[in-house]
Amino acid sequence: MKLPRISVDFNEMVEPDLVLLSKTDCRTDSSGKTVLLHEGLPVNIYEIDIGEDGQPANMIADGVVELNKSDASWARAAKWCCRIDRCGIRHESE
Repeated sequence: MKLPRISVDFNEMVEPDLVLLSKTDCRTDSSGKTVLLHEGLPVNIYEIDIGEDGQPANMIADGVVELNKSDASWARAAKWCCRIDRCGIRHESE
């Protein structure tokens, strides 16, 4: 990855552009750095994915941190979400 990114699970989308990010205030990014999450923090996120050829084809997105305000029972455990920007979720190779 060109930029350090925080791992997410894109199957945990609360809204079309909002993904669960963390249960706690700190996450470790792909470079090993601890990131202190707070409202409005710009973040780069990713999910490890494997392409049809069996090679890594990570999914990436960029956005900002928001407090989780979801009413969905399955999402309540998370404190923070990431609001994905207009570029959306894409393969890292794009």
